[in-house]
Amino acid sequence: MNVWQQFKYDFSASAFIAGFITVLVSLTGPVAIIIQAAKMGDLSQAQLTSWIWAMSITSGACGLWLSLRYRTPIVCAFSTGGAALLIDALPQYAYSDVIGAYIFAAVLVVLLGASGLFSRLMQHVPRSIVSGMLAGILFVFGAHLFVSLQQAPTLVLPIILAYLIIKRVIPRYAVLAALLTGVIVCLLLGQLNTQVLRFTFVIPEATLPGLSLPALIGVAVPLAFVALASQYAPGVAVLQSSGYHHTPISPLITTTGISTILFAPFGLHGTTLAAITAAICTGPECHPDHQKRYVAAVVCGVFYIFFGLFATVVTTLFIAIPETFVASLAGLALLGALSSGLAGAMADESEREAGVITFLMTASGVSFFGVGSAFWGLIAGVVAYAILVWKRKALQPD
Repeated sequence: MNVWQQFKYDFSASAFIAGFITVLVSLTGPVAIIIQAAKMGDLSQAQLTSWIWAMSITSGACGLWLSLRYRTPIVCAFSTGGAALLIDALPQYAYSDVIGAYIFAAVLVVLLGASGLFSRLMQHVPRSIVSGMLAGILFVFGAHLFVSLQQAPTLVLPIILAYLIIKRVIPRYAVLAALLTGVIVCLLLGQLNTQVLRFTFVIPEATLPGLSLPALIGVAVPLAFVALASQYAPGVAVLQSSGYHHTPISPLITTTGISTILFAPFGLHGTTLAAITAAICTGPECHPDHQKRYVAAVVCGVFYIFFGLFATVVTTLFIAIPETFVASLAGLALLGALSSGLAGAMADESEREAGVITFLMTASGVSFFGVGSAFWGLIAGVVAYAILVWKRKALQPD
């Protein structure tokens, strides 16, 4: 039985729905974050559309190929934390230098992940520091959520309420519910600018990569760490906890890393494994037989590619809605990641101060020598850990 015949045999309506919902949930929050980053970096609409096209096409193609290759529900996505990092980074560097940093970060990911160095490195970097850096990157989104509430309460309050209500009942669809509620409220208030909507195919725009040491240090290094720690590590954990222990990890990292290198000139900041949304395709709700759940990830890949081809529609839709809507949606989409980051930074009492220092330095947005706060937060946390914790733990008896 060939691949297509096997796929038709394993196909199910529940898997199809799971794959479609995964794409909707995956795109809703991150696209809002990317719109924010593009505005801060003063990117053109063509560059923004190209960015969304690149990340959708690569996420779809990688997930589709890997899922068929290993008969495993492997959902690929793009680094949400990395997109959040770029809100602070894009205004500080030339866009061509940021593109160069994307490529360098992808090379780091491939080398660290495929060689096994990442797992060994993460054993020596305390979880509190990595979590503190991630929480610091995401803090501004949580704060902007309530700034948006002050600016437009009639629009933002229903979005927050919809998110909280659906979060209690069906958590994985909370952000989607917030998006739909926001669109309805915008229509009722007459705040949806439908004149900017465009229904055309994407013409990708490439940018020649530049080389800048500050961008490599301030963007590439934190971007690689965020992708590995907040996407690949939990993505692998989701697969393994769902019973897919025998799927090789190195090919997943290599495939997504190479796709990032190839599509970075079009604005792609990083294709990775999906983490939270992957659970939609790996759980029993998708299909009772775990050997047939890969169909959902294949469907997810197909829809990703479809949305990528029509990225102009996605882009103009987010431009058509008020900026406060985009900011509040981004904040809600990242609440879970922010909560996890804060919890991880505070989990170990002996490392708590190092985690807090990492968080505060990263959240401050300070920049030294042209390098952004995410890198300095990581450095500050490691130094604080070395002074406050390392010797004590080393001297403690086993």
